[in-house]
Amino acid sequence: MRRLVALGCVLVASLVADRAFAIDIREVTTPGGIKAWLVQDKSVPIVTLEFSFAGGTASEPPGQKGVTSLMAELLTDGAGSLPAQAFKRRSEEINASLGFGASADRLSGSLSMLSANRSGAFDLLRLAITEPRFDADMVEQRRQQFIASLNQASQRPQSVASRTLLANVFAGHPYALETSGVREALKTVTIDDIRQRTRALLDRSGLVVAAVGDIDDADLAREVDRTFGGLPAGGPKPLPPDWVPPGKPRTIVVERPLPQSVVLMALPGVARQDPDWYAAFVMNHILGGGGQQSRLFSEVREKRGLAYGISSSLRTYEKASLLMISTASANEKVAETIRVIHSELARMRNDGPTEQELADAKTYLTGALPVALDSSSSIASLLHGMQVEGLPRDQLELRPKLIAAVTLEDVRRLARRLLREEAMTTVVVGKPVGLNAEPQ
Repeated sequence: MRRLVALGCVLVASLVADRAFAIDIREVTTPGGIKAWLVQDKSVPIVTLEFSFAGGTASEPPGQKGVTSLMAELLTDGAGSLPAQAFKRRSEEINASLGFGASADRLSGSLSMLSANRSGAFDLLRLAITEPRFDADMVEQRRQQFIASLNQASQRPQSVASRTLLANVFAGHPYALETSGVREALKTVTIDDIRQRTRALLDRSGLVVAAVGDIDDADLAREVDRTFGGLPAGGPKPLPPDWVPPGKPRTIVVERPLPQSVVLMALPGVARQDPDWYAAFVMNHILGGGGQQSRLFSEVREKRGLAYGISSSLRTYEKASLLMISTASANEKVAETIRVIHSELARMRNDGPTEQELADAKTYLTGALPVALDSSSSIASLLHGMQVEGLPRDQLELRPKLIAAVTLEDVRRLARRLLREEAMTTVVVGKPVGLNAEPQ
């Protein structure tokens, strides 16, 4: 796998050496009607595939929370005539890396391979999605590992803060993820439950495929058909219900005997297809997404020394979006840290950014994407994400123009729309001093 990673970096260097960032994204339609996006580069003998199926943890049946993630892990624990160890040995013999994972909205997978071993690697993927074994010993082993991982997560302050925040922001919605509920459900999930979940998700109706590397259109079409063509056609998956954001501010404290507290804050965000997405993208960079150049870092870390780091980010789901702020501070400084954050939100809401801040953010964001694409897997992930988000293939060419078009008034309007303290949910994990909050 070290060889694959090294070759992937060489491939990326050849793709993005031209800082004009012209990547040729081609749409390949297979004889069976499956569509895939391809960035071809034959300079190094490696192929990376990113793919996903519609439906994720948010659509799990009642009483089966965690079944999708468990199923995803088990897909590479044996398939067809190959039990788990034989499947693993075969992967190592052909130097292929295959893995699956589940998010709230999708079941995803990735495959990296040397182009000389392409046929064998695609065979393993085909077996994993069409003939998974779900042997009883592996199901029980993975079940216990998942439960142990959840138990460990319940002791990590950042994990506790994240799950508590989502449980409250999405209260009553499938996007809420309660560790205790998942843990209890996993104890009773059966092999038949796992097989039913596989049948519910693994079909061609919501399939998205992206490929990067040493493969041409015809070969990709043939391999994609051979790999995914045996899946059922399927039909549209039910979407999660619409999310109604919280209607009042909440500050929740989860007490833990820690010297410093973890702080997570969330506001309703902007959907990826929203016309104001790029205004939000620029505003977030200025507010807290720009690292040491951001306002929050300057006010919280540099000027007052209240925390070692602080950041903000945009998170999108199929039916929701969030603007999140994350930091950690000594218990006696938490209350002041939160006050400073609220002050900066108010300043952005009332005054917006300066002309210099806007210009600097646009310059950085325009040039940052080519630098971030530092592996073939990152490019494949980008192509996959663009398809999931419904973006056109020329989005990479449009992106600099869309960023450049953002005005001061766009950001000011967006800040007034988003940065509303009455919609803020704050979670603190630790023993904060002087904080007016409700216990969890």
